[in-house]
Amino acid sequence: MNFRLRVPRGLRVRLVVAVLLAVAFGALLTAGLTFRQARSSTLERTQETAVADLRMQLDSLAPGMTFPPRTEDLRDLSRQLDRAGGSRAWRSSASYRGSTPVPASPGAPPVPEDLREAVQRTSQAAYQRFDRDGRPWLAVGMPVAYAAHRPGTAGKLSGLAVYAAFPLDDEQADISALVTAAQAGAVPALVLALVPALFAARSVLRPVRRLRGGAERITAGELGTRLDAQGHDELADLTRSFNTMAETLQKDDTELRRMEAGARRFAADVAHELRTPLAAMTVVTEVLDEDAAAGVLPEDTADAVRLVSDEIRALARMVEDLMEVSRFDAKAAPLHAEELDLRTLVAKTLQLRGWEGDARVTTDLPVPLPVRADPRRVDVILANLIGNALRHGLPPVTVTGRTAHDQVLITVTDHGPGIPEDVLPHVFERFYKAETARTRSEGSGLGLAIAYENAHLHGGTLTAANAPGGGAVFTLTLPLATAPQEPR
Repeated sequence: MNFRLRVPRGLRVRLVVAVLLAVAFGALLTAGLTFRQARSSTLERTQETAVADLRMQLDSLAPGMTFPPRTEDLRDLSRQLDRAGGSRAWRSSASYRGSTPVPASPGAPPVPEDLREAVQRTSQAAYQRFDRDGRPWLAVGMPVAYAAHRPGTAGKLSGLAVYAAFPLDDEQADISALVTAAQAGAVPALVLALVPALFAARSVLRPVRRLRGGAERITAGELGTRLDAQGHDELADLTRSFNTMAETLQKDDTELRRMEAGARRFAADVAHELRTPLAAMTVVTEVLDEDAAAGVLPEDTADAVRLVSDEIRALARMVEDLMEVSRFDAKAAPLHAEELDLRTLVAKTLQLRGWEGDARVTTDLPVPLPVRADPRRVDVILANLIGNALRHGLPPVTVTGRTAHDQVLITVTDHGPGIPEDVLPHVFERFYKAETARTRSEGSGLGLAIAYENAHLHGGTLTAANAPGGGAVFTLTLPLATAPQEPR
């Protein structure tokens, strides 16, 4: 089994980590500077003290030297300096005119060459730190001048140079203690920094959460959402920008709704105004159609009358469809539901449309299909689906019915070329015609849209797809009469 460590990437975690890193960096920088300054002060103090002590010892021992000193004289001077070193326990050596320093004992550390050169070159006291056997050491070199009582040479350099080296164990212990103290102080500092880090993260995340909540409410349609902008920081500016955006969206939405309502009202008014004259025109054309059929009218006139009659009937159907769409948009479409067997309704639809006994339409309704539905609206759906299948597909058109999961499913299938995949998402849109894929539509492009709305008005669905072997498949789903249903 594989386990993957998931690193939190939330804004809170990032803010807390950023603050802790800043605190850690600050603590590390402060500790480093403090350590460096303390280390330098400690070593400088030790060096100055060592130089002062060595000079004091030489002031008391060097006046007794004879010049030029012998090797034994140099060794004696070194021994005396070692004994005078006391608690410092330095190891001394002495040289004359750049000769090899003579130590007091064979175990004395050698004098660093750089220190000897510095003393010879500058004729001043010098010091140098070095490591020996893993321990830090300090070596001090000092030239010796003739005693003040020597006439003619008083104060002049005698060529004698003295070196003293001692371990810096105490100083190293002090520096190690400083490091330990810095490390011990860094951990509590980080722990204490966690509290203000969490507080800072909370103060930043609270407005962000409010903004997220406001955005979610606006997404849900609550365009009147506004947030309190407190303070004068960037988050407050962002909140004000959010409120400005919400206000603009609300104004635009209100304007769009007003324009949409106006367009719907205009379409409904136009359709309503056209309905009466179209009805009169339809009556007149029916009379003329009868005359044309009876041969009363000349042939050319009869053809013109038939053409005008067809167009008037199409226009009348479009007006009726537009009025129906307007009622759906206004949520004013009435539903007169009653309990019935959908098989009976299918039979009536076939009978009314002249499809009963038509070899092009077959049915497969083996079981009762009880629904609570508006017969007129379901008839509109079935007539539209079967009519479209006959016009745009190829027979036979099969109407099947079954029940499943408290639902009744009516499927209308044809054997035509099917619906192109790019057309399927749009077949229920108003005035959408797939003319490039199917034969030219004679309808208004509102039939399937009205069928879709009627299905939803019953609390059902209407879907379109293609059969695996070809042909379009429209499926109407309605709740069973025994199942609870909530008309929309």
